[in-house]
Amino acid sequence: MFAQDTLLYWLENDLLGFAISLLVAGILIPKIILIAFRRKLFDEIDERKIHRGVVPRLGGIAFFPAFLFSMSLVVALNLRFGSTLMTDALSSSIVPIYFEICAIILLYLVGIADDLIGVRYIAKFVVQIICAILLACSGMYIHDLYGMLWLHELPVWLAWGFSILVAVYVVNAINLIDGIDGLASGLSSIALIFYSIVFFNGGEFIYSLLAIACAGTLFPFFYYNVFGDASKQKKIFMGDTGALTTGMVLVFCAIGVMCARPDFLTVDYNPAIVAVSPLIVPCFDVFRVYFHRVKRGRNPFLPDKCHIHHKLLALGINQAGALLTILGVSVAFIGVNVLVSPYTNPNLIFVGDIVVWTIANILLTRAIRKRERTLGTVLYD
Repeated sequence: MFAQDTLLYWLENDLLGFAISLLVAGILIPKIILIAFRRKLFDEIDERKIHRGVVPRLGGIAFFPAFLFSMSLVVALNLRFGSTLMTDALSSSIVPIYFEICAIILLYLVGIADDLIGVRYIAKFVVQIICAILLACSGMYIHDLYGMLWLHELPVWLAWGFSILVAVYVVNAINLIDGIDGLASGLSSIALIFYSIVFFNGGEFIYSLLAIACAGTLFPFFYYNVFGDASKQKKIFMGDTGALTTGMVLVFCAIGVMCARPDFLTVDYNPAIVAVSPLIVPCFDVFRVYFHRVKRGRNPFLPDKCHIHHKLLALGINQAGALLTILGVSVAFIGVNVLVSPYTNPNLIFVGDIVVWTIANILLTRAIRKRERTLGTVLYD
């Protein structure tokens, strides 16, 4: 579909974008850790938190500057040397990219405010809705579900409303899954690398660069978050700043897959399945958590300890084991869904995912209750 020279050109740009993001974030995050410890900007410890000791939650402050610098520098270098390939690619992508940057800026500012002084969740919802509207204004909205939920092309008013709902939901799902070291960044990295490959293969090269550049910012954070030692002042959390901005990039990528030109997917994969599969774990988990809270008469928007990682921890699995298990489940969902999507009705795939997720959670709960009876204590509520 594309000449070998063209593919090599864009592969080099993707690798350059990833490397720059990795480098910039790798420089910024240790500096942020140093400042946070000096200024005592720590995450509050309460009965809901798993970590011990004081840990700053400002890692996400590095994400957007590193990502934006990387994207801008790669594009600027190509334009400076007169690349027609970059000019042609930008001509069809520049409007959505700029609207996406505006949305990320808003979430970045709200996230910083929340991480430093706290922001009411109602205010965060309002800003998220505004960001979703900005994305829809760029033309990035879900106009076709490709048979998912037995729906195909949607009226514009319904497409806008549904897209805004999905955007807010996904952003919050990424924020809420951030409960153990490396989980949100690990799931997001897997999704972003997958989306980058999909965009690259489909010829949406600017979007591929965007996704891989964002992934590059998460790798240094993952290292300090998972392997860092709080006692040596080497550990950090992403906080709302990182979760909200990363969530918005994932929304852009998912909707971008569903908004692409008809010949975007070179094999007869279902665009809805390709878009949704990397987000199944956080999106399914947040729905189950909200349902669990409502069923028990709790406020669905107030945090507790009933996420999937809390279940695994209640079984006696350590954080590293829980992390690897959940990341493995995410990769399995992506692989199986995408491989069967050319041959299977998307609703069967989606219902199958729900059934697998539900059965797995029921079995986990039964195993936890059995362990509780053995130990004579409550491990999960």
